[in-house]
Amino acid sequence: MSFEHDINDEQGTRLVSLKGRIDSATASAFEQATQDLFATPNARALLDFSAVDYISSAGLRVVLMAAKRAKQAQGRLLLCGMRQHVREVFEISGFLQIIDSVADRSEGLRQLNA
Repeated sequence: MSFEHDINDEQGTRLVSLKGRIDSATASAFEQATQDLFATPNARALLDFSAVDYISSAGLRVVLMAAKRAKQAQGRLLLCGMRQHVREVFEISGFLQIIDSVADRSEGLRQLNA
C-alpha cells in the first residue's frame, strides 16, 4: 500500500489526514506534507493517523521534525486516531512522552481550539 495525505483547514487548524504506509519509501512525501504546517507563528496542526497501517523510524523522524518546527513557531502539534499497532511504535520510541496525542479527530480539534 502506498501513502496518501489530504490537508484541510478546519476550525482554524490544519488537519492532515494520513493514509497507508509511512516508511523509508514514502517518508519524503510525508515530510513535504508537513513542511509548511508551521510557517506562520502560533499555527495549530492535527495529524490524523486513523488510516495509517504502518510507520517506520523514517516516519517517526518526520513527526519529530514537525514537532520541532511547531515548537520553534510557538505553535501546537497534536496526533490523533492511531491504531493500536501504530500507537505501540510511538510508545516504544518514547514519542508519546514528548508529543501530545488524543483518541480521535473531534477530540483533537476540540483541544486545539480550546
